[in-house]
Amino acid sequence: MLEGCKNARERWSGVHEMIDKWLQERQELIVCYTELAHLVKTDTAPGTEQVQALCDVMVDYTSAGHFEIFEQLCREAEAFSDQDAIELSQKIFPLIQKSTDVILDFNEAYGASTVADEALAKLPDELSRLGEFLADRFQHEDTLIETLHTAHRELVDS
Repeated sequence: MLEGCKNARERWSGVHEMIDKWLQERQELIVCYTELAHLVKTDTAPGTEQVQALCDVMVDYTSAGHFEIFEQLCREAEAFSDQDAIELSQKIFPLIQKSTDVILDFNEAYGASTVADEALAKLPDELSRLGEFLADRFQHEDTLIETLHTAHRELVDS
């Protein structure tokens, strides 16, 4: 997408816009998660649609992170020859991958149009576990954004 950019400022701006859109998707994910968690906490049985909505948003967000955002952030760090940022990303990506595995497992268990009763009985615990992994993931993603993208803003502006 950003390969045809003429200069660093244009490319940086494009990555910045991608990140902004992605973070808006994160907000949608948080809203879906919070609504579902609230239902579970109040012992209200969530509808299949609500669980599927969370799974859909979560998988879309995760895919965009892995196949668009992280790739662009790494390219940016490489373009600025930021070896420290590249090394940090190599440490953080495996941590993010752990949450990806949890997200995919949750989606496999709850993303179908019909969910087994046994799985529904485990939903409160699985949702809590998912929330912990999402919180860690968001923190790691923010670190990547700060280190691989925002840190280069002054270089682009000069």
